[in-house]
Amino acid sequence: MFEKWTGLLPEGFSVKHYLTLFTEREFMSALFNTVIICIVPIVITILLVLLALFAVTVYFPRLEKYVQILCMIPYTIQGVILSVSILSLYAGSKGILDNRMVMLVGAYCIIILPYIYQGIRNGLNAVNMPMLLDAAEMLGASKLYGFFRVIVPNIISGITVSSLLAVGIIFGDYVLIRNITGTSFKNVQIYLFLEMKSSSTKASAVFVIIMMTTFLITALVLFLKNKEAKGRAKSAER
Repeated sequence: MFEKWTGLLPEGFSVKHYLTLFTEREFMSALFNTVIICIVPIVITILLVLLALFAVTVYFPRLEKYVQILCMIPYTIQGVILSVSILSLYAGSKGILDNRMVMLVGAYCIIILPYIYQGIRNGLNAVNMPMLLDAAEMLGASKLYGFFRVIVPNIISGITVSSLLAVGIIFGDYVLIRNITGTSFKNVQIYLFLEMKSSSTKASAVFVIIMMTTFLITALVLFLKNKEAKGRAKSAER
């Protein structure tokens, strides 16, 4: 943001480097790639967790604790270990799993699984799912239809909060994408890594953008969680 900082206070405030970034095709392409690689794993993970919790809650309640343990395991897995394990298992194999983008999406699904699971599970615990499903069945709906048309809309706030947490994790990731795809798939973090070698000014601007985006995501998550907590408190008073 400043052209010169040799003394106690910086000099020459300017936003031209930020304006240059947002008019640069390479940066916008990296930003677009980041958005795509955030959306795809989150959507896949949400659908899988919703279906798993539906099956466990309705048909196999005894398996809930095992599903919870399975979904919490990624908390203990480091990005380096996960990326090396995926590459050693699937690199060079025949089929779709050999594709580096498929590996990357799968790795992100694993990393964000605990956050998505916990958000959806907390939402389901806040509503009386069996009673709502019974009411939907009395009106002629199937359990699956009632789950997606009645239950899911009631837990959308929990899904939103967990999705934002997942976005923050994927947006700030460098290790997984660097180890799995190298520099062939350029997101914002890879763009920053490459710019650090050529332009420190541009790299600083990218770093500030990443930090501001992370801050905004965190602030939005806290706002939504506080709003949800106040809503539950009002419901309890009634």
